[in-house]
Amino acid sequence: MGGGRKRGRTQRRHFKQGRENVWKHNPQRPPAGEGGEGREGNPSWQPFATENPAFEEYYKEQQIIPEEEWDDFMSMLRKPLPATFRINASCQFFQDICSQLENDFRKSLETEVSDEHEQDAIRPLSWYPGNLAWHLNFSRMQLRRNQALESFHEFLKRENEVGNITRQEAVSMIPPLFLNVQPDHHILDMCAAPGSKTFQLLEMIHQSTKPGLLPNALVVANDVDVQRCNLLIHQTKRMCTANLIVTNHEAQNFPGCNLAKFCSETCMDEAKLQRVEFDRVLCDVPCSGDGTVRKAPDMWRKWNAGMGNGLHRLQVEIAMRGMGLLKVGGRMVYSTCSMNPVENEAVVAEILRRCGDSVELLDVSKELPELARRPGLSTWKVVKFYSAIPSVVQVLQVRDRGSWFGVHEDVPRYRKSVISPSMFPSGKGSKDVEVNTDVVDADMKDSTDMGEGEQERNIAIADSNNGDSPKTEEKTEVDCESGEGPTRYKKLNSTSTCTEHSDYPLHRCMRIVPHDQNSGAFFIAVLHKHSSLNENQVVDGVKSEQNISKDNTGKLEKDLGSDKVSSEENIVPQHVVDDTNVLDVEQNGDMDSKSSKDKSSEDAKVIINEAEKGQAGTRDRRRQQNQGRWRGVDPVIFFKDDVTVKSIVYFYGVKDSFPLEGHLVTRNPDTSHVKRIYYVSKSVQDVLELNIKVGERLKITSLGLKIFERQSSKDGSPCTFRLSSEGLPLLLPYITKQILYASAIDFQHLLQYRTVKFPDFVDAKFGEEASALLPGCCVVVLREGHQDIGSIATDPSAIAIVCWKGKTNLCVMVSPLDGKELLERISLRFGLKIPKLDKEKPNQEVTGSDEQPDCATEADDQPESKASDMEIPDAEAE
Repeated sequence: MGGGRKRGRTQRRHFKQGRENVWKHNPQRPPAGEGGEGREGNPSWQPFATENPAFEEYYKEQQIIPEEEWDDFMSMLRKPLPATFRINASCQFFQDICSQLENDFRKSLETEVSDEHEQDAIRPLSWYPGNLAWHLNFSRMQLRRNQALESFHEFLKRENEVGNITRQEAVSMIPPLFLNVQPDHHILDMCAAPGSKTFQLLEMIHQSTKPGLLPNALVVANDVDVQRCNLLIHQTKRMCTANLIVTNHEAQNFPGCNLAKFCSETCMDEAKLQRVEFDRVLCDVPCSGDGTVRKAPDMWRKWNAGMGNGLHRLQVEIAMRGMGLLKVGGRMVYSTCSMNPVENEAVVAEILRRCGDSVELLDVSKELPELARRPGLSTWKVVKFYSAIPSVVQVLQVRDRGSWFGVHEDVPRYRKSVISPSMFPSGKGSKDVEVNTDVVDADMKDSTDMGEGEQERNIAIADSNNGDSPKTEEKTEVDCESGEGPTRYKKLNSTSTCTEHSDYPLHRCMRIVPHDQNSGAFFIAVLHKHSSLNENQVVDGVKSEQNISKDNTGKLEKDLGSDKVSSEENIVPQHVVDDTNVLDVEQNGDMDSKSSKDKSSEDAKVIINEAEKGQAGTRDRRRQQNQGRWRGVDPVIFFKDDVTVKSIVYFYGVKDSFPLEGHLVTRNPDTSHVKRIYYVSKSVQDVLELNIKVGERLKITSLGLKIFERQSSKDGSPCTFRLSSEGLPLLLPYITKQILYASAIDFQHLLQYRTVKFPDFVDAKFGEEASALLPGCCVVVLREGHQDIGSIATDPSAIAIVCWKGKTNLCVMVSPLDGKELLERISLRFGLKIPKLDKEKPNQEVTGSDEQPDCATEADDQPESKASDMEIPDAEAE
């Protein structure tokens, strides 16, 4: 779903091409000059250097670690990160997986302990609830290279692919736990890609859900980058949920959907959702990512002291926007994978300063008591060096090394455009900063005219495989002092001796350091919203930041000689007073109008050319119909074809208790050519209806659970839509027709051979029942372990698959990967042996069967985690 049709295949290729894991290079290789050529015979290869003097100098000065622990800290940073993963507690087989880890792998891997500091090769993380998260005493490279770990590695890859586990860095699992998510919460993940935390949130809301029922909760996962959105969709599709919406917006400009601003009170239905607010907000912002140096050792080479300064303002903007979208009484978690106080405590202090008594930094020291953590810092310094341009970096690293500012008053006037007061503990600026209110307000209005697409072009965020990677944003900003005379340099090389101390309780923040529990580094702060934000305080923050941004922009234009400057310096901090502030209307209206202007400008040229040929009207209407509100994204359409719905209900005998009206959506406005129908929860339905009323302000790239797919057959079927494997668990308790109950051996044969003729079933009665079904899609349920067949469908442990009933056989419609996983699961659960596939039996092979349906495929608009349900060689695409 979502995304442009022409981009589909390219996008699928993108998320499969993950970043290279630099730990693949063998650390056991002798250093150059001591053992011949480099890795794999390459004489030019050199191991990654795990040193950066500027890194050590910076963090020693910040005193993030006591001096006596420094050697242990640095020693741990230079070691590869152990692999970790989390079991999906809402999956059908999570108890089987836990048992397999405890009883099989934990014992078999005892001899493979590779670190003198670890006693167990594999162990559950003590601080994670329910023993659902596991720590391995092996890095990802070791898992791939060690032959003794091959079976365990294959187990991890398979279970991760089908969604039973998620391979994720341990510290990345922490922020969602402090959100204290409840089954009825509306949750916003502001910077969600690559999606591990979003998946974790979905696990939480689905964990206690009964078969056939959906939670009242909602998760909105947002990311600014389209390609990272595809990675996010790929991750979350493994969950098979109807309670998720994926959006593509800048987090600091996430649109508000307030119905009161778009229609009069007389036309508003109080029973319907009036505006989008969230009970919980996860604000895992883009950061320098130096806390991931163990996983990405190339960070040693890339790191410089100005990275945190360059992201500070954006981080404040995103956090303030999240606070504006948070309900009164709600909780927001701010987190980074950075150790830099300018990105961490400084941002939290600025939030508290702007929000006043409306927001409280919570003390969560009693939550997750077994998690080793350090308190946040109350004092820090700001380094003078700042640039994102490599050529400038090389110059400034030498010239500005060792230059620090303890208070903003020490910052020279020409540097105040880059180093803002909010970076310092007190958040107070020097008295010589003048704020012109009229100019600021004008700039605020002008800068909101920048389109979201234009802003996106200046942002590049790094992605990762199997976990949350450092999220960085690169800006084309130069040092404002470049070109100044040498007398200025003497001032810059002076180091401030005065430091500040924050008055806010920043010790309530949490710092996770690597050598405490053999992990990466992370920062977490938990904030509670007591009341609506004070508009005056928020606007003051906007004005001061805008004045700095304006001044910096002017100097950049002068230095660069260009009209194009960094989007971060032009974007107005969207410090919205909840969703009712007038700035919210201007932000969303102007942002969307710019996007519309770009689209209209291009379309105008097309229309002029078409008018000459007499085709303008028809082509324009077709374009508008197919594109919807957002260019390149298919519209979300409520499916209201009563004839099709009634045929589906009758063919499968769907009970009236299963709500269909208003819950079915598609991405194709032409109902006669719809090939996929998605099911959405009531919470998603309410947001969609509101989004339509406010002019489709949300740019939705994915939503819903695929439940029906169009299917053609050579032999014909009374119903043109088949069931989807993803949607079967939700629909199973409500199906009364086209359903069969198989013994364990026949169920095993179906999964193993994929096509079985009716006479070949071990249970002759089952073969007769199968042949008596109407041609088309059907459901086969494993009856093993159930006394009452009538209650199997409502049992959480029930195992069922989608099949196709032909003239003479049954064919499974499950991907080979899912089929293999399911076959192994039932074999372990019921003690069945899996014989090798007998290729001499043509009647039980997939190849050559002439009774499978044609596979009606649709060009995917997004990546999907599962292969197509149909894996039939002679299937033809429509």
